[in-house]
Amino acid sequence: MKKIILVSLLLGMFCFPASLLAQAEPEDIASNEDKFQDSFYEALRQKGIENYDKAIEALEKCQKEQPNNATVFFELGKNYFYLKNYDKAYEAYENATKIDPKNRWFWHGMYDVTYETKDYNKSITLVQKLIEFNDSYKEDLVSLYMYTNQYDKALTLINELNETVGKSDKRELYKADILRDAKYQGSEKENLIALIKKNPKEEANYISLIYLYSQSNQEEKALEVAKDLEKEIPTSDWAQVSLFKYHLSNNDGEKAIKSMNIVLPSAKIDAKIKHRVLNEFLLFSKDKPQYDADLEKAISYFDNDKEVKVNKEIGKFFYAKKNWSKSARFFENHLKSNPDDMEATQLLLQAYTENKQFDVLSKKATETIDLYPMQPQLYYYAGLGYNQLANFKKAKEFLEMGLDYLVDDIALEINFNIQLGEAYAGLGDTKKKETYFAKAEKLLKQKK
Repeated sequence: MKKIILVSLLLGMFCFPASLLAQAEPEDIASNEDKFQDSFYEALRQKGIENYDKAIEALEKCQKEQPNNATVFFELGKNYFYLKNYDKAYEAYENATKIDPKNRWFWHGMYDVTYETKDYNKSITLVQKLIEFNDSYKEDLVSLYMYTNQYDKALTLINELNETVGKSDKRELYKADILRDAKYQGSEKENLIALIKKNPKEEANYISLIYLYSQSNQEEKALEVAKDLEKEIPTSDWAQVSLFKYHLSNNDGEKAIKSMNIVLPSAKIDAKIKHRVLNEFLLFSKDKPQYDADLEKAISYFDNDKEVKVNKEIGKFFYAKKNWSKSARFFENHLKSNPDDMEATQLLLQAYTENKQFDVLSKKATETIDLYPMQPQLYYYAGLGYNQLANFKKAKEFLEMGLDYLVDDIALEINFNIQLGEAYAGLGDTKKKETYFAKAEKLLKQKK
């Protein structure tokens, strides 16, 4: 699920919420025994540079010193997970929960394994446990119920969440899928047919009937009604909304695009419908590079949308899907007209990092520093990039400058020190390397 790169993912600094940083490592991480400390820190260092086998070896040494340390099992689980040894990862996480069942991240590790291996029924059991820690996992449970075709449970939970936390687009799409079953539909179809015969120029009746047929999975009839609407009211953009959905369901991208290019510039269609059309096309085209140009054209219709920055949101979509190249492209497009958006900038820099585009990373970070010289994250990314390019002198310069702007961000400070240690290691200054690694280790202990 998560391919970690270097130390930024060692700490989860930019990929996870701050709450995770605060809880990811238990209070007993440090030992008074030097042997344990040295081995544990070596494990963290090796994991940070993706030497997972060596990290495991170091952790096994830790176990000899402290065989019942839950954190050691937790770290073992992470490293086995990165190696795709899911059985051992699950076993390690499970052992951690047996020692400390109150740490939710241990349970979350087991959840990650079952989700990655598509053992969704077991995922459900684990998520139900995780809900005891945080109700937000109910969103995951909805998806898992959908994956396992437990639609009644999904619908009940969707309605509960709609009442307690409000509606979401994702849940509404799930609900629409469930309600396609005819048993959830009323019998208004005959009434609507009669109304259309009586007043064939009333667009709303066509739209309602199309919706009902679509919900009951009668797509052919829905298409017939859409065509009737198009015939009776040739100017109806709403007909194209239905035709668009029909063509997508039939995997006919070319026809769907024609309908979409009528809907999106239409003044008659409200913004919410347009955004939904774009989202549906995004989901349809995400693994179809032949439609990249059509997607970008569709996005262009939203250039003046003041409520939603579409390029940024599309960038976030591909970022969440770990499609780093596409996410970077859309963040780049967004930043052309929104150069002061620091969130998008950091996401772009992280996408470059994940994609190992260290030359682009260092260049972009350096350029942005010229515009915003007081943002420490920019110096961190510049240093990270130059370290990976083996330009240790430049890495050192940027990292040392960035430390001057760092205030009350322990996670970032840890990463600065680790990168400085790497820079000095590359420069052959063993003394300073050890100094900065020691600072990082000390800060790690403070976070616990």
